[in-house]
Amino acid sequence: MKKILLPTLVLATFVLVKCGPQKNSDDEVMKDISKVDPMKYAETITASDLKDLLYVYASDEFEGRETGEPGQKKAVEFLKAFYEDHKIQPAIEGNYFQTVPESFFRPGSGIKASENVLAFIKGSTKPDEILVISSHLDHIGITDDGVVNNGADDDGSGTVSVLEIAQAFQKAVKDGYRPKRSILFLHVTGEEKGLYGSRYYTENPVFPLANTIADLNIDMVGRKDYDHPNDDNYIYLIGSSMLSTELHDVSEEMNNKYLNMNLDYKYDAPDDPNRFYYRSDHYNFAKNNVPVIFYFNGVHDDYHKPTDTPDKIEYPLMAKRAKLIFLTAWELANRENRPALNQ
Repeated sequence: MKKILLPTLVLATFVLVKCGPQKNSDDEVMKDISKVDPMKYAETITASDLKDLLYVYASDEFEGRETGEPGQKKAVEFLKAFYEDHKIQPAIEGNYFQTVPESFFRPGSGIKASENVLAFIKGSTKPDEILVISSHLDHIGITDDGVVNNGADDDGSGTVSVLEIAQAFQKAVKDGYRPKRSILFLHVTGEEKGLYGSRYYTENPVFPLANTIADLNIDMVGRKDYDHPNDDNYIYLIGSSMLSTELHDVSEEMNNKYLNMNLDYKYDAPDDPNRFYYRSDHYNFAKNNVPVIFYFNGVHDDYHKPTDTPDKIEYPLMAKRAKLIFLTAWELANRENRPALNQ
């Protein structure tokens, strides 16, 4: 999460008939998605898988993932390789990367050109409607005395959660349960420098923002904060009702139906003195009238320090949070109507 921010393969439509499931032109068996329990796929998101991914992503090899620097380039290649290995397609034809040019960053900042990473699962019956699941791939790099800021929680935790959520959706696709709406898995760069990657995407969207039904943004979901030192069942939600009460209601419904987590709305206000609503990448969607939910564990003593390391992550809690986000995404991708904007 940014430390300080001042105010400022089209698929044919399918039907099931008495003779059995249909196939599209690519021989993909298409099943009735309403007949499957999404928990089957949520349970594929595991603490051990998240841990394996994060111990790589938040290792010294990635040099703190500072925007435009060699470690960040290693990070985007890692993300690309994951999506290729799991046969999840790029959102841009033939390319997982959306380049953010050096000229886009603040003049004189010295920030080099960087990349957002975009992977995509195309929807079956509403492919032009897009659900975004986002996280930021960057962190703050190496200290002046050469110590790596690994950023395990910020935002390695969100990054690997997006990977696991994407893998869960892809497993459903392989079983014939393709989501009705398309899903964009968006890893943005430059968050720590000023929400640059998400601003670049929203100013240069690959899919029209008018067709983007919501952004579920994951930034710091691997730890506990000062207010919940012994709570293995909480997550802060920010922004869920600010643009769409219906989005908030869907979120609550999925939690009550499947997980019963403690959804904490302490910071869910535009005038929150911490200004968390304005400090992560969902904000660039929200200011373009796209409903958002920001998932957040709160701050802790290792925030923006070299001590934010993968050994301190609460992996079972992180997996439960990722399952909640997956289940909310599943409902949003498959329900009849997109969440309505507040009047």
